[in-house]
Amino acid sequence: PEPSAITMLSVLILGAAGAHDRSAPPSSLARSRVLQHQQQSTRGDALATVQCLRGGGGDKCDVILVGCGVPKRGMGWYHAKQMLDGDVPSATLTTVVEPWFLGQGKDSPPGQTFGVWAEEMSKAHGTKFCASLDEVSINGPTMALISGRTADNPRLLKEVIDLGCTAVYLEKPGAPTVKELEEMRAYAKSKGVQVFMGYNKNVTPYVRKALEFARKQKGETTTTYYHNNAYKPDELPECFERNAEGMLKNMAIHELALLATYWGVTVDTIESVTPDADFSRCLTLKGPSGETFTDFSKAGFTIATKEGQQITLLIDRCGSDAGGNSVAIVSQDGGEVFRSETPDEELIQTVEAAAKADPDMMPYFFLQSDDYQVLKELTTSHVLQGKPGAPEGIATLDVAIDALKLAEYLTPTLQEALAVAK
Repeated sequence: PEPSAITMLSVLILGAAGAHDRSAPPSSLARSRVLQHQQQSTRGDALATVQCLRGGGGDKCDVILVGCGVPKRGMGWYHAKQMLDGDVPSATLTTVVEPWFLGQGKDSPPGQTFGVWAEEMSKAHGTKFCASLDEVSINGPTMALISGRTADNPRLLKEVIDLGCTAVYLEKPGAPTVKELEEMRAYAKSKGVQVFMGYNKNVTPYVRKALEFARKQKGETTTTYYHNNAYKPDELPECFERNAEGMLKNMAIHELALLATYWGVTVDTIESVTPDADFSRCLTLKGPSGETFTDFSKAGFTIATKEGQQITLLIDRCGSDAGGNSVAIVSQDGGEVFRSETPDEELIQTVEAAAKADPDMMPYFFLQSDDYQVLKELTTSHVLQGKPGAPEGIATLDVAIDALKLAEYLTPTLQEALAVAK
């Protein structure tokens, strides 16, 4: 296969990954200089490489964060931290909209913690904190970063567009249903507003390395993506209930977005789906509420496209005993020829040290910190430059819709195949 839309993205991801990879060949003198800079870097030098790519300095894209959450716990808060710390050169966080902790939840213990942090950030950076979008003003290129409940996204997207935002960044999966995503896409398109999706695996080095390797090979290759979580079997009932939308709409949605972005996989381009009945397991379990939920504890399958590509996904909720991992394997002529993994040993050491230094922080923030930084830099830089479409490799609402459609198509397909296999 020859995955597209990865060349310049690869350069940026290399910066975020530091000295981990030297395999992507430069195609110009400018890129060569960037790679020389990267070879002098470590993983922590993502900021410097991003500045190198942009040339440094210049104006910034205003960002409005909608939905922040508790310091050191909320995903929105971590987005805010990276921008306030200067880790995203193209972004200036001007406003934080937090309806709950600046509203009814203000006097709760988490609300009080949020209030102290908000006051500190307001004094240090001049950031505005408010409870409603009605209090927000737009001046110049502005991206709204929505990081709240998925069910609120359709409403919030329309509100920030009506407010005058130039672009919108949504956390995955964007909305609960395909219909809502399609309505959101239509509304954004009618207003000329770009919408980007925070599918971080689209810019994770282990994915990019495997894509680059596959692209350079002569002859046919196949790629297998492993995604392992670290649930214990007795934790699955609670997991099934909490993620009632199902594995393919939650845990595996990142891999489905990869297929849609880099492989052009949609429901319409699938030639066949071959379930791995030996690997897969579909269970019906009683959750803490007493209700029963049917879902996969593990699911494996190979998709063949009408263009002759083959991609295998092996997703296991209980596949790791050390916090979870993801692997990309490229095979040729029946044998493995390349493997990349996250977290690698260096990242594990980095995360362990950071977690020890700040045990109150959610561990996955450290694990995916570079990805979040790259996502925000690529999107805000894109908005700032007034470019059409989306940055290379960044998922859009088109990808979000295709990924969710794949999940809805594959879930009953796999369940039926496994029932027959029994």
